[in-house]
This record gives sequence, structure tokens and C-alpha cells, in this order.
Amino acid sequence: MSPSPGPSPCVVRVADDPADREACFAVRKEVFVVEQRVPEDLEYDAYDAGAVHVLAVREDGQPLGAARLLYGEAAGAKTGGEAGVGSLGRLAVVRAARGLGVGVALVRGVEDVARARGLTAVDLHAQTHALGFYERLGYVAYGPEFPDAGIPHRAMRRSLQAFGRARE
Repeated sequence: MSPSPGPSPCVVRVADDPADREACFAVRKEVFVVEQRVPEDLEYDAYDAGAVHVLAVREDGQPLGAARLLYGEAAGAKTGGEAGVGSLGRLAVVRAARGLGVGVALVRGVEDVARARGLTAVDLHAQTHALGFYERLGYVAYGPEFPDAGIPHRAMRRSLQAFGRARE
């Protein structure tokens, strides 16, 4: 993966090595467990082992954000088992980096990974306060609101075929 386009102050890469994966988990802990008070046993799950983790870092290597992509069998529970649909999840940006384009860079990075694996769409479960963020990136909400870890969410989807690689 190459540096993200546009004004984002980060580089987004697949977290292939153990240090990058640990950085992803540290960002998630800071955002979800500490800030949002999601119980740690709910934040980390069996899907983490088979997920593609994506990390956003500053040029100096400081972690700014993380996300994960589930695909194949792992995505089945999240996407209703539809072939070709991946599940973007656990998108987290550290407080100091919010509003700088890191979240957009992570979403587009996950979409690039999904395309590279032959997926045609990406689903996600968005916290309701973040619906506008994902809508601006081409995601469409569907279905009723539901709780996840005590936080209201909505399912959303974006076709990767119809839009191609978006540029911000």
C-alpha cells in the first residue's frame, strides 16, 4: 500500500508484522476500551486472528489509527454470508489525529485491500454518530438501528465496483 492521497498526514499500510499488529491493538484499546468504555473481552474477538489489519502512521512511525477487514468465511457472520462482501470494522483514530483525514485514509486503505482480494462490496457497522462520515465516503445505511457493546449502530454498505477508487 502506498501513502494515502490527499491531505492526510499519514501512511496507511497492512499490518503484516507483529509490531504493526500490536500498534493496531493499542490504538483500538485507547479508543474503544479506554475512551468508549467497551469491555476488553468484547473489543478483541476470534475474528482478529484471521483479519487483515490496517495501520495508519505518521511519517515518524507514530500510530494514528487502525481498522480491520474480514473477508471470506470470517465476514459471513457480519455480511449475511454474501459472496464477495467484506466487513470493515474496528476503525479507530486516536484523539489527537481526529479531523485530519486519518479515518478517510483508513477506509480507503481497507477498500484497496478488499479490491485486491477480489471483493465487490464492503459492509460495516457504524456507530450512529459516525453515519455522516461514512455517507460522505459513499456508504449507504440499511436496516434498523441495533446495539453493539451498548452503543447504537447501523449497518452500511458501499459497492466497490460502482465507484472504483475514490480520491479525496
